[in-house]
Amino acid sequence: MVERALELSRNDGCVVLVDEGSTANLRFAGNTLTTNGVARSARLTVISIAGQGVGVVSRAAVRDEQLADVVAAADAAARDAQPAEDARPLVEAGPASPHWGEDVRPTDIGVFEGFAPALGEAFSAAEAGGRKLYGFAEHSLTSTFLGTSTGVRLRHDQPTGRLELNAKSGDLKRSAWTGVSTQDFTDVDVAALGNSLAQRLEWAKTRVDLPAGRYETLLPPSAVADLMIYMFWSSGARDALDGRSVFAKPGGGTRVGEQLATLPVSLSSDPGAAGIACAPFVTAHASGRESSVFDNGLPLGRTDWIKDGRLEALLQTRYSAELSGLPVTPGIDNLIMSGPAGGPSPSLEEMIASTRRGLLVTCLWYIREVDPQTLLLTGLTRDGVYLVEHGEVVGEVNNFRFNESPVDLLGRLTEVGASAQTLPREWNDYFQRTIMPPVRVPDFNMSTVSQAS
Repeated sequence: MVERALELSRNDGCVVLVDEGSTANLRFAGNTLTTNGVARSARLTVISIAGQGVGVVSRAAVRDEQLADVVAAADAAARDAQPAEDARPLVEAGPASPHWGEDVRPTDIGVFEGFAPALGEAFSAAEAGGRKLYGFAEHSLTSTFLGTSTGVRLRHDQPTGRLELNAKSGDLKRSAWTGVSTQDFTDVDVAALGNSLAQRLEWAKTRVDLPAGRYETLLPPSAVADLMIYMFWSSGARDALDGRSVFAKPGGGTRVGEQLATLPVSLSSDPGAAGIACAPFVTAHASGRESSVFDNGLPLGRTDWIKDGRLEALLQTRYSAELSGLPVTPGIDNLIMSGPAGGPSPSLEEMIASTRRGLLVTCLWYIREVDPQTLLLTGLTRDGVYLVEHGEVVGEVNNFRFNESPVDLLGRLTEVGASAQTLPREWNDYFQRTIMPPVRVPDFNMSTVSQAS
């Protein structure tokens, strides 16, 4: 389909993307499997270039006899378009992906072959303990084919898996959540996850009501991922250059080079990172402030966004890089945060043990932006906030609404733990490949008490 679409285009240049997707899922409630299923999807995107005009047409499930019409529509849209400000020569061809012409192998329900029996055992253990498990397991495999009129022929096969588990007490008054990301479900320890949830429900048997205020708070990797992902999404160079974001430098320019964190924390992306590998080249289905269709096929490598607490890079297209004078650093589909190299990296359990008095959060949700100039975010805690005293969890406290900026938080961290692969709670529909540490914030702003459960 890619080759035929390129042949059909009559304009100056053409980029074709085909995404072949498949998913398999299990859903369960009350310790019982409720549904399972598989699905397939396909999407064709044709990006036609006439001079500096661009036309983009994207269609799902395009049949062979419809292909010419889709390409003709993209060609016509390009001829009618105004010059694109990000227009640049298309990326020149390098070596083609060695598996370019191989068949797509979709995922299927068999991906849960080892996981499903373990889930059944977790159901039995929960039932025996008077608990109910709810949630879902989902696996997807997307094969992306990228071809251009300059000879680029690249392919990436992306496996993605996630498990969300929610445990509730028999009376449904206590609730705890956990989630993991995985490539193939062979590394998911369901029994350990179930035991962790059981412990949290035990903690919640004691209730302690606390007022709003600033508390020393332990944020687990999942909550840290949700905050860092939003900061990553907000780190476009164009917005910074235009003075529209927290990364804008007063008086003009960007804050690249500025020290953001007192502790030498680092935030990076790496297409080859073990367990969270992603596409090693740019795939842009449309142009925006942080992406450009002209950059399709640009190779991606490890990028340090923050290194030793210092802002190193922002999301850049070739166009924005010319405006900023900074290197081209396109977005990458994973995110890794780590603490000081060679320094102590305690586990979350060790961080709890060294806490005199503070809060332990399970996860964050309903995160929304309040002020882009400071990246102030608001949101809620969910499924368990616990009081820690003298190194032990003594009970569950009420939920809170919080108001915090992840950029400001970086400058206030007093401890960063051991990084591990995790699943964000709020953003896992859109961004799942993260490795994050637990962190200690001395004065996390729990702005109001929430009635959310």
